[in-house]
Amino acid sequence: MPDNKNRAKSWQSPEICLVLIAAAGPFSFAIWMALLNNFTIEVAGFTGREIGILQSLREVPGFLAFTAVFLLLLMREQVLAVVSLAILGFGIAITGLLPTEYGLYFTTVLMSVGFHYYETVQMSLSLQWLSKERAPRAMGWQLSAKSVAAIIAYGTLWVLLEVFSVPFAWLFALGGGVTIAMAVLIWTAFPRYEGKEPQHKTMVLRKRYWLYYALTFMGGARRQIFVVFAGFLLVEKFGFSAATIAGLYLLDQVVTSLISPKIGSLIARFGERTMLVFEYIGLVIVFGSYAFVEDPIIAAGLYVIDHVFFAFAIAQKSYLQKIADGKDIAATSSVSFSINHIAAVVIPWMFGAYLWVLSPSYVFIAGAAMAAISLVLSLNVPRNPAPGNEVVVGKRPQPAAAE
Repeated sequence: MPDNKNRAKSWQSPEICLVLIAAAGPFSFAIWMALLNNFTIEVAGFTGREIGILQSLREVPGFLAFTAVFLLLLMREQVLAVVSLAILGFGIAITGLLPTEYGLYFTTVLMSVGFHYYETVQMSLSLQWLSKERAPRAMGWQLSAKSVAAIIAYGTLWVLLEVFSVPFAWLFALGGGVTIAMAVLIWTAFPRYEGKEPQHKTMVLRKRYWLYYALTFMGGARRQIFVVFAGFLLVEKFGFSAATIAGLYLLDQVVTSLISPKIGSLIARFGERTMLVFEYIGLVIVFGSYAFVEDPIIAAGLYVIDHVFFAFAIAQKSYLQKIADGKDIAATSSVSFSINHIAAVVIPWMFGAYLWVLSPSYVFIAGAAMAAISLVLSLNVPRNPAPGNEVVVGKRPQPAAAE
């Protein structure tokens, strides 16, 4: 009997809990993303003006993610993760019931609040619950779980649309309902875990984390180049259909689900500096190739490679884990998520209004320049980062700061 009891509880570990948290959000978010354009045009009658406002509103909660730390005054971080998932699921579940301009603005902001708090807290809990040695591999499995959830969502969506012609409202309700059900499962099936150290409940900005902040900002800028302009190039320049884009995105998720755990293992083996340098050299090449590509097959390949490089963001997170005071993790995760989204407010509008109209190549040349800046920054990451050894150049003299 004791063996059965132990066996029943063997899966109730923080690592499994984090994997389920990682998978719960992307299922509904993938359905929302896949349906959004068709729903807003066919049902809500949106034009470019309304969809632009909606996308801008969607990014505001990401910019305000630093406020998550203040919610820790009211609830534990693990509870905030579950509540955030429930808000995300609820916002998506009711999207189909409010097919008006202001109705969609409301549901978008609601689900975005849940999504961005969920993303922030998931990162924070990962860095608190996982050992420094195990964290890169475990975060690789979390990325894989996100991709698998998205693959299941896209497959389910295709069957329900193509075979059964299910209305939009029911599809949104299904996506949101699954995330809510996962939140309930995580709430009821797992005990409340404690991090190694109590977390600060105020904003934390420390000079010695400056390199992490800089890498995070540049990572947010690079994300906008991919999310906003890479797919748009495939449609505008090469005439890719919606079905082709959807298939390409599905391929992205399959490749990411297979590769992410391996990338996590490589980071654990070779260190953050080496893998970040590799990432940014690769991005310089990818963005430079985007600027001048003329073959649609090569362009599609670059799109997949570009998406795979997102998994290397694990190295930034494990770098923070190694240099940060344990009490700073939650607050720093919240602040860094806001820093990451600064670019989301500026780049889509500025680059679209000024660079893209001149030539799409200029956008990707700018992306290559950003990757080059990130490469220079990554060379300042020590081979063995630790408190007191946060950077190679510019660190303050400390007895424990041996390189």
